Amino acid sequence: MRLFGKKDVPLDGDASGRFLPWLVAIMVYLAALALISALTMSRAVGHWQEGLSGTLTIQVPQEQGGEKAGAALDRILKLLLTTPGVREAKVMEPDEIERLLQPWLGAAASLAELPVPALVSVTFNPAAEPDFGVLAREVAKISPEAVVDTHRAWLGKVRSLARSVQWVALLVVALITGSAILIVTFATRMGLSVHGPVIQLLHLIGAHDSYIASQFQAHVLTFALRGGIAGLLLAIATVFAAGQTLKGNEALLLPDVALRPLDWTVLLLLPVAVTLVATLTARVTVLRTLARMP
Repeated sequence: MRLFGKKDVPLDGDASGRFLPWLVAIMVYLAALALISALTMSRAVGHWQEGLSGTLTIQVPQEQGGEKAGAALDRILKLLLTTPGVREAKVMEPDEIERLLQPWLGAAASLAELPVPALVSVTFNPAAEPDFGVLAREVAKISPEAVVDTHRAWLGKVRSLARSVQWVALLVVALITGSAILIVTFATRMGLSVHGPVIQLLHLIGAHDSYIASQFQAHVLTFALRGGIAGLLLAIATVFAAGQTLKGNEALLLPDVALRPLDWTVLLLLPVAVTLVATLTARVTVLRTLARMP
């Protein structure tokens, strides 16, 4: 694939640039996977936060038989329904609890064999949420072993994990960008050294440094774009395979790896960005090198 016309500097046969498409493909592949991980984790955290926003759960142990637990549940429900900011409070049915526990314990788990507490699902107004400290103390008066879970601690840990993944992804992209600059600089300098006599001849017949730089620029652009597209296709195939493997397997508790239009836009721009960086690096390297030549 040749994006420009005649090449006066025979760069296509250079050993220095022969591996450039492969190196760019690997870099784009790794960068794409890092970005996909960051985007997927960010979307998953947003989905979990949206699903748990305005809700809390109260766990009431089945203490000393169902009768006492039932009485405690009734009193807790009355407390909740009279608490300012609470919209709804209901005791979760056993089949609902089984669905919640399935990803952790598997489909074969039976609630009858496990000391599972009764769960009260509470929905409140996020704009006028109740005082959770006061609510927890009032619930403890009814059932000392009951636990009021606002999900905030868990969401905080998940958000920290998402931020860590995003920072790692940015670090990977930065390292890959730096590696691309170093590799292209090295390959370009090797090409200048190998084709020194041709470049001197071009200078003698009146070629400017910018013209010689355009020769290297076109060469790097073609090779980098070819490698970038290959790396992106490989990354897309990897994501598709991962999505098929995880599809329908909720027990893994992993976020969905399906990509949205914005994610595809970012991925499609990745090989273009790497190609532009490589092309600009080649041009700057050639101009600086030729400027120091006698």
